[in-house]
Formats: sequence, C-alpha cells, structure tokens
Amino acid sequence: MAVRIITADERLSAAGNKTSVAIFGQPGVGKTSLLRTLPPAQTVCLDLEAGMKSVQDWSGASIPVRSFGDFRDLVVLIGGPDPAVDPNAFYSAQHHQHVRSLYAGSGVEEFLATMPVIFVDSITDLTRQVMAFAKQQPEAFSDRTGKPDIRGAYGLLGREVIQALKHLQHAPGKTVIFVGVLEKITDEFNATTWQPQMEGSKAGRELPGIVDQVISMHLFAADAEGNWLLDEKATERRLVCRSGNPYGLPAKDRSGRLEMTEAPDLGALLAKINRIPA
Repeated sequence: MAVRIITADERLSAAGNKTSVAIFGQPGVGKTSLLRTLPPAQTVCLDLEAGMKSVQDWSGASIPVRSFGDFRDLVVLIGGPDPAVDPNAFYSAQHHQHVRSLYAGSGVEEFLATMPVIFVDSITDLTRQVMAFAKQQPEAFSDRTGKPDIRGAYGLLGREVIQALKHLQHAPGKTVIFVGVLEKITDEFNATTWQPQMEGSKAGRELPGIVDQVISMHLFAADAEGNWLLDEKATERRLVCRSGNPYGLPAKDRSGRLEMTEAPDLGALLAKINRIPA
C-alpha cells in the first residue's frame, strides 16, 4: 500500500479516540478494580490471571486467556494483519485469516470490533505464559548439546512479548490498558527501588517506550498541608502519572495533561488525556 499524508486534523482525531496505558501496582492495591471506572458497554477485559473475583459486580465482559497462543490469536483478531511481517509469520494476513476462520460463528470477532477499550489483566501473567511457551521452542535448547538453554528462552520471551504488545498498541481506534505487578526491590545498601514485575528484563525495559502513558498505583496518606505522602500502610489509592516524581515510582505522561498524582478513575483519566469535555 502506498504511503499517505496524515493531516493535523486527522492526527488529532486519531489521538482523541485511542491511547495506550501501562499501570503497575502492588498486589492487592486494586488494579483490577479500576475496571469499575471504565464504561462496561465499551470495555472488554482480557483476563490472563483468572482474577475477576474482585469485580464480580462489574457488568462488562471478559475473555479468559489461558495460553500465549490464545492471547496472540486475540491480538491479531483485534489489531488486524501487520503488512510488514513475513507472510508466513504470526500477525501476518495469513495468520489473521486463520484466526478469523477459527472464531467464525462464535461472535468473538464481531464483539471485539465493537469494544473501543481493551483492558489486559495482567501483563505480569502474560510474561509467565510466554515463558512457558518459550521453554518449549527450539530456541530454548542448545544446538550443540540439545539441553535447555535458558538464555535462548529469555531472548524469545522478550521478542514475543514486545511484538504482541506493539501489535495490540497499534490496533486502530482502540485504547489499550495493560496492568501489572509493581515490585519493591531493596538492595544490600537498604536502598529501595520500584519496578514492573515481569519474566525477563527486555519487556520491562522496552515497555515504557511502547505505551503512551506509564502509571504507578500506590497507597498514600495526606499530610497537614494536603500533600500526598507514599505510605504502604495507608488506605488512599492514587495514580502516579509523571516521571521525576518524588516517590521514585515508574511513570511517564506523553500527553502532558496529567498532574503528578491523579484519582484512581480511568474514565476521568482518559477523558483528561484525550481532552474530552466533562
């Protein structure tokens, strides 16, 4: 297909109906419960961790995903074929047609086409599923000895995760929200850092460059002046949205429209990012 010029108006229109967000929080902080702040008629949850118990009363739909193969098929169904990949590779037109025939008559393709918001819960479990897949592939075994080669498995893990996330992130007209576990790391000098919990390091390093927004969800307490103080024993949840924050939490705001912290309301957050009037 020939290249085409995208006007400023077209670019603003496209930006107004899609974005990509990665949200990380400690276990139990309420990441999955953020679904309640999204419109149920426009949101589907790709449930990789059988973790919907906390939102049983949410009226939106979910799709259980129990293997990386299933996730990859759903991704190409949502995002369509990638014209840049090899014709015989995953995410190609051939793969897309195969998955369409696989789901023909189920209503899944038609349903996904009507859902503008894709909530992936969780990216941490996705990397575990991909690792289980990678360990079974030829790259995970030494050519010389035939024994398992963990370096090969981790290399394949990184490539597969990044390719899947990029493909989903580029899905036309879709807002994609990835949630994952935030891990607290304390070194031998008792210095604390926070980082996304994932299998392998490649996906964790590259994910912030793929998505538009990186957000950390944590517990806070307010001081006498009303400033938010990170407090793991507090009960107030906040979303940390900007890099260089005083809490040392992973964050990035490509839109430039978010405060240092925001209330845990994804509907309001997306409206702010996309400049949708209240």
